[in-house]
Order: sequence, then C-alpha cells, then structure tokens
Amino acid sequence: MNPKTFFSKADQLRIENAIVEAEKQTSGEIRLHIQSLTKGDVMDAAVGVFYRLEMNKTEQRNGVLFYLSINDHQFAVIGDSGINKVVPSNFWDSIYEGIISYFKQNLYADGLVWAISQAGIQLSSFFPLQKDDTNELSNEISFETKNE
Repeated sequence: MNPKTFFSKADQLRIENAIVEAEKQTSGEIRLHIQSLTKGDVMDAAVGVFYRLEMNKTEQRNGVLFYLSINDHQFAVIGDSGINKVVPSNFWDSIYEGIISYFKQNLYADGLVWAISQAGIQLSSFFPLQKDDTNELSNEISFETKNE
C-alpha cells in the first residue's frame, strides 16, 4: 500500500486540521509521518525520521512525532528532549493505548485525529501557547522517501 494514498484527501485534511487545532493550545510542534514499511526497530526508525524532519530544532525542543508504518502495522509516538525532561515517564502511554484501540478497528484517521488532539491537550500544561508563538514546523503529513 502506498503511504500517500493510505488516507483519502478528506482524511489527510482532517488530520492536518487536527494538528493546527492542537497547536492552538500549546507551543509544542506536532507532525505525522507515514511509511510503507519499517526497516528494523520502529523506535529507531521513528527517531531517524524525527531528525530528518529537523524536529529537534524547535526552540523549546518540544516536537512530537506520530510515526505510522502501514504495511507492517508499526506505530510510535516520540517527543523531543525538552518534553522528556519535564513529563512523567508514562506520559505517552495513554495516547498510545488509545490510538491502538482505534487502529484495531481500522479507524486510522479517527485514531490519529484523537491522538493529536490529546497530545495538544496534554502538552498545553507543560508548554502553553505563548503570545508570540510561531509555527516552527510544517503541519502537513510527511511521507516516506525512497531511501528510508
């Protein structure tokens, strides 16, 4: 399955709009990346994408990546070091468990919209939106490149 056609255009827009709405609550930066297959460990692959997308270059180091590999059913959510310094160690567990329940029902877009919304809510207590906040990262879905 092709990552670029996994979601309909309407679902892609819903997901990107969820990112915009979530980022209205927090200075955190949220991205979604979709792969066809994961080579090796899913967390290692997600970290590689995180750095390739330069998510580690936000001012507060508060980027969040949702990583979805569609053909081998792999998923990860990771936050940058600024987040990991201040949140409890199980911070992402409820989001991960919640999204997996959607995925088990093949409700991928609904699950991502829900999880992105939850990330915005949870991050707002640690990284509230600032008056002078700028959008540091694209809100568009990222898709695999040939060399991944």
